[in-house]
Amino acid sequence: MSNHTRLNHVVQGDGIAGVSELPTQSVHLILSDIPYGIGADEWDVLHNNTNAALLGSSPAQERAGSVFKRRGKPLNGWSEADRKIPLEYQRWCASFAQQWLRVLKPGGSAMVFAGRRLSHRCVVAFEDVGFTFKDSLAWLRESAPHRAQRVSVVFDRRGDSENASRWEGWRVGNLRPTYEPVLWFVKPYPIGSTIADNVVTHEVGAYNETAFVAYEKTPDNILRSGFARGESGLHLAQKPLSLMRVLIELTTQKGQTVLDPFCGSGSTLVAAKACGRDYIGFELDPDSVAIAKKRLASETLERASDQAVGGT
Repeated sequence: MSNHTRLNHVVQGDGIAGVSELPTQSVHLILSDIPYGIGADEWDVLHNNTNAALLGSSPAQERAGSVFKRRGKPLNGWSEADRKIPLEYQRWCASFAQQWLRVLKPGGSAMVFAGRRLSHRCVVAFEDVGFTFKDSLAWLRESAPHRAQRVSVVFDRRGDSENASRWEGWRVGNLRPTYEPVLWFVKPYPIGSTIADNVVTHEVGAYNETAFVAYEKTPDNILRSGFARGESGLHLAQKPLSLMRVLIELTTQKGQTVLDPFCGSGSTLVAAKACGRDYIGFELDPDSVAIAKKRLASETLERASDQAVGGT
């Protein structure tokens, strides 16, 4: 299938295989919230080490509602094989990084949402195939669940009042996860040329500070754009449209092509359409594809309505 037939469509299918069929140097930006490899759901298990408890649930998790319904592996793992999960995640990233590099235009950006725990493995995989790691941006979330269990409660349940008192104030888990990294990679432009040369030849490589500060106020690598009222709740890993627009307008111009190989409920694609960019999306889950198509159709109707109002 050609790039032309996929342009401005969501393809239900494997994004890793799908990108391998796209033409070389046909994409200006890859923007994707890839799986983090932390076992948030079945699609986020990217290793071969399973356990009966993995993705199960406890009464406490069920009471938590929509957050942390399923049990992931503890950081220490349940077996020696679990210690290899970071390496397996790196190998998974490497399975598509080369094709991402191929389809991007020289100087084009690949912006990847990645989990704090394994993001370094993604960086290594992308650098190994030839990407330049430009920066790590920090998206500050408006709200973040905190599930660190109190150590004293564990001892209370065991009837160990002495240790419960001794370990009062201590917790098991992490600090509140208030930010998520956005890894910014760039495809190298030809040796001997400059970014200015590349901008003329391939129309990518520089960044649009004016567009960025229209959203974020200052040209910092901290992102604060959040969800609009009623926007969230469509996908476990959904990101705000305003956030995706910031990144799209930072790195591309109108009429250029944005690719998301793991598009989920379609936030990248809807944002690209709203910004006047072409888009290509891949997603395995048919329910998510249906949501993405509905959102894209809604964006079409909204734009048509705006144009009609502007013409009266």
